[in-house]
Amino acid sequence: MSPATRRRQRVTFAVLTVAVGAFALLQSMVVPVLSLIQVEYDTDQSTVTWVLTAYLLSASVATPLLGRIGDVVGKKRMLVVTLLALAVGSLLAALAPSIGWLIAARVVQGAGGGVLPLSFGIIRDEFGDKMTGALSVLASLTAVGFGLGIVVAGPVVETLGYHWLFWLPMGATLLAAAGAARFVPESPRGAATRLPLAPAVLLAGWLVALLLPVSQGNTWGWGSPRVIGLLALSAVLAAAWIRLETRVRVPLIDMHMMRRRGVWTTNLVTLFVGFGLFASFGFLPQLLQTPESSGYGFGASVTVSGQLLLPSAVASFLVGFTTSRLMGRFGARAVILTGALISGLSYLSLALFHDTVLQILVGITAQGLGTGLVISSSASVVIASVPASQTGVASGMNANIRTIGGSIGSAVMAGVVTARTGPGGFPAESGYTVGFGLLAFFLLVATLAATRVPDLHRTGAVAPQDDEVSEPAPAGA
Repeated sequence: MSPATRRRQRVTFAVLTVAVGAFALLQSMVVPVLSLIQVEYDTDQSTVTWVLTAYLLSASVATPLLGRIGDVVGKKRMLVVTLLALAVGSLLAALAPSIGWLIAARVVQGAGGGVLPLSFGIIRDEFGDKMTGALSVLASLTAVGFGLGIVVAGPVVETLGYHWLFWLPMGATLLAAAGAARFVPESPRGAATRLPLAPAVLLAGWLVALLLPVSQGNTWGWGSPRVIGLLALSAVLAAAWIRLETRVRVPLIDMHMMRRRGVWTTNLVTLFVGFGLFASFGFLPQLLQTPESSGYGFGASVTVSGQLLLPSAVASFLVGFTTSRLMGRFGARAVILTGALISGLSYLSLALFHDTVLQILVGITAQGLGTGLVISSSASVVIASVPASQTGVASGMNANIRTIGGSIGSAVMAGVVTARTGPGGFPAESGYTVGFGLLAFFLLVATLAATRVPDLHRTGAVAPQDDEVSEPAPAGA
């Protein structure tokens, strides 16, 4: 490899790191300060939660759509457009005069979800035999960025005000957009084709119909006509979406691709890992901030509670640098299975042992280690399982499934934690015990699913499997 090529790869990787990091930070920076936003805009808790939910919904739809567009019109071009949209959303959020404006701004920010599939696709196009290592580190940033967002939110709010939770990422995003336009090389384009807008509308429809009642169930009542009706509508729209995807000439998500063993197994593990990641990071700060008078809380400030989650973020990030070597030695299946198992044991530990800060630190650090192993290796397995032309949409769907799992996990955890009220009007301790126990159960399911993940070899190719779904042979073959 020539020195010029190495320099180009380093600069490209640096730009992509800033882009993915900015998006990951925006996922979580508002989590520990939702109560402050609620007071600032004089609204209720069910409304302010949409500051997070609207972002997740928007990202869920934008991620696969922008990944598909990037495969057709060029990944570099769409990366710049996506980063600019993320910056505009941050600007609107920083200037928001009302809670409705802020929620709308978060919808615009959700378009930043396209950063993930576009960045993964550029890595595959440009990094050759270094692809697996670069993907592992970049994918691990999505986990560490989520954790760091919670860590830095407290100091930023206390010193500058909560508006700077949007000003700072806007600056980083604009820097990444300029870097992408200047330094990221052009990627090969696919054949010009119609965009899959109808599948995108149906995807948005069933996700909204699912996540709206899941997030509002405690307020509306889980047996209310609205909740039951929306869940039924979600099932109908999801079935219609799957049927349409199998029939349209240009699908948003290639269902044949999704049946590949390396894709569906990894996505299933990712779903449950995202479920646990968002749920735990969303509610551990609440547990730590609960006053000691409750009988179980620690009375920590927003800043201190965020700092206590730092070991998890560091563990997730550092393990990304070793995942490529671990997969080369032990295979992807062993790495992902181990990560899911460690995550499950960490949640079980948090459920049973949360009486001291040290116990929580041990549990959350193990959670970061396990989650980092899964996330940093999943992208490599998925990308190696599909043709190059489907890199963007496949990796985007993998990241998107983690987001979907996280939004559902947060809502479920909220329902469990707030089901009973203890002294002082705070959630009963049993809610956290049951909640983290539930996360441990779902990670056990993820561990079982990981036993079916195919191995990824040093070459970056997935080992042939007897039950692998193959591409249909060309006509006349």
